[in-house]
Amino acid sequence: MASDSFKRSKMQYLIDASVYVFRAHYSIPEDIMDGDGNPMNAFYGFSRFVGDFIERINPKHIAILFDESLESSFRNEIYPEYKANRDPAPPELKRQFVHCKKFVDLLGITNWSHPRYEADDLIGTLARIGREKGRASTIISRDKDLAQLIQKGDIYWDYTGKGKIGYEEIPDFFGVKPEQIADFLALAGDSIDNIPGVPGIGKKTAAALLERFGNLKNIHLNIDNLSDVNVRGSKTLRSKLNEHSEKLEVSRKLTAIYCDIETENIDSELNLKAVDLEGITKLFDSLQIGTALRKQAERISETRKLP
Repeated sequence: MASDSFKRSKMQYLIDASVYVFRAHYSIPEDIMDGDGNPMNAFYGFSRFVGDFIERINPKHIAILFDESLESSFRNEIYPEYKANRDPAPPELKRQFVHCKKFVDLLGITNWSHPRYEADDLIGTLARIGREKGRASTIISRDKDLAQLIQKGDIYWDYTGKGKIGYEEIPDFFGVKPEQIADFLALAGDSIDNIPGVPGIGKKTAAALLERFGNLKNIHLNIDNLSDVNVRGSKTLRSKLNEHSEKLEVSRKLTAIYCDIETENIDSELNLKAVDLEGITKLFDSLQIGTALRKQAERISETRKLP
């Protein structure tokens, strides 16, 4: 038991909230509603996920990070078309995000969002701070971008999919090493985030270049030797990279996770606080949430009573 406690004290858990809110929104029927007929499926599914996670892991250090900056991110200043291909979240989902953040706060879990930075950047910042404090990070997400943060001792956890992935296993799932992911996405582009990349360079070519040269800097240093890379169209790689050097530079700024956000407004220790059971009851009453989540909150509260 002591060893389990020690492991928990040396690991912090960073949850990418949007992944699990959206997953609940699209996988749970919208017939779960509040008294005014507003859908509560995303809130219900996310709250159940958070409660299950807390009961399963009993973490000592945990934070849940939310996106607030989908249209005001610093990346939009670099490239206005960044994520412009995405439809805005519908009003009924935006409403549920507010309830999700409130529930996490009432559950005594550190949560954070920022008008200028995305959840990825918040996770990166907390991972860096944790590392400085001697704590490894388990990042709970399905977003491949976040795999770039994984170092030895860290875990990337696709909680509802691939499972736990360690540093050495990242290339098996994403094609390149963690420290190469930002370069990989900059070269190949990312249609999900509307990152241009280099036209004519796809994932296989980007992975082959990074396997051969390691990083973008070395690719540029070896610009005259790219025709030797064993991929289709290797003879045109030099001209493509030279022609689209500005796009590549912009793309690389977009794919890098920023890890130096000021944290003065949050508890960087990420300690669990007492559960506000009365507040949760009022929230559930207002949303007409049934007994299963209430009982779960009560169990969590019992196990976290502070002296």
